Parts: sequence; structure tokens; C-alpha cells
Amino acid sequence: MTTGVGTDWQSWQESWDRQQEWYMPDREDRFRIMLDMVEACVGPEPRVLDLACGTGSITARLLARFPNATSTGVDLDPALLAIARGTFEGDERVSFVTADLKDPRWTTQLPYDSYDAVLTATALHWLRNEPLAALYGELAELVRYGGVFMNADHMIDDTTPRINAIERTRSHARMEQAQKNGALDWAEWWQLAAQDPVLAGPTARRFAIYGAHADGDMPSPAWHARVLREKGFGEARAVWCSPSDTLLLALK
Repeated sequence: MTTGVGTDWQSWQESWDRQQEWYMPDREDRFRIMLDMVEACVGPEPRVLDLACGTGSITARLLARFPNATSTGVDLDPALLAIARGTFEGDERVSFVTADLKDPRWTTQLPYDSYDAVLTATALHWLRNEPLAALYGELAELVRYGGVFMNADHMIDDTTPRINAIERTRSHARMEQAQKNGALDWAEWWQLAAQDPVLAGPTARRFAIYGAHADGDMPSPAWHARVLREKGFGEARAVWCSPSDTLLLALK
């Protein structure tokens, strides 16, 4: 995925999207609803914090829909941030910050004191419940009154074990068929990144930081909504869900 004059960042973006869609075929649906709610709550020119931004998937869709928006992407992953920075290089609407969300001082590195919207997707399940609750408190201080926080992620309801088992079986069957059709999984995508001359170093640093797999929790939507209210948001509830994932909105 490199060219003779440098790295083809757009190809890396597209390959990341395809890899993520192998796990979440309805990924674009959650992004669409997320941006619908951004516009409804705070208008078409929002100042957005793309939390645990990865390659900047949310930022790309945000700016395509709202050209006058601004975005701050924050992440700790060196490889995904390299792709994000390469993709948006020269775009004055976008800035990126390298920060650990478990560090209570991470917000001091941001270029703004407040945001209209904080958006994140398929990322915070890397955190255990205690640091996630602490992060929610920090976000409540960061989001302006009337602003929103939205988290689209795996949120498991342990009160429905049979439904959960049926969903896992259905999902695994679909993923197996997609892989037979040539889809890359998470491990295969990272193997390609490790072989790229530009991304090999950042990828090695990434695995030194995170390891191979998430070590976090996946609490239920009810847990997320309750903790967000306890930490300072006025209202919180799901605004979209799939059989396995939820988009939860908290209004300041």
C-alpha cells in the first residue's frame, strides 16, 4: 500500500474500513446516526473531539458531511495515528493529540477547553470499568452545556445469555463466510502494517503499548447510561443498536 513517492494513506484508510466492516457490517449505519444526532443537537458546524480516533474514521465522515466542522483527534496508538496524520495532513480543520486516556491529565493537551460533541466508536471497550467511569467524569467537564457525548461500541447485556449466544453464532457464521471471500481480520491487517516500511516501527510500538487484545470490560448500555448521568450528564440513553452493539448518547 505504498507508492513510489510515499505512503498511500487513503489505501490504508480504506483497508482499515474494510477490516472493521468484517466485524461490523452495519458500521456506516452507526456513523450516519451519530452525525444525524450531532446536527440535531449542536448544529452543522460543530467543534468535535474524536476520542480514541484511530485512523480518523469519524473525522473523515464528519468533515465530508459538515465541511465547516473542526475536529481534534486523540489517541495513543502510534500506527493508527500515523495513518490519521498522513490522511489529513494540511487540513487546518483537523489536529491530532497523542495522549493516554487513562492519564488524568490528558485533557490538558487538547487545543480547546470545551467541545460541542465528543464522539467515539469501537474503542472504549479497551478500558476496564473503573478507568472508563473516570473518563466519563472528565468528558462531562469537557462537553459544553447542551453538547453531546456519543459512544458506539460493544455493550453486552448479561441478562440475556441465550440471545447473546445466538447472536455470537450468527455473527461468527457471517464472518467466516466473509473471510472465505477475501476479507482481512484484525490480525491479518496488523501483519500487513508490520511489513510496511513506514508503518513497521509505529506498529511495533503499538503492540508494546497495548498487547495483542483488549483487556477491558464490556458493560451493558444501562451501565453506561447510569454512569454518564452520575458523572454529570443530564440525560443518557441508546439512540441506535444492532444485535451486538449500541450507540449511546449523553446530553450535557
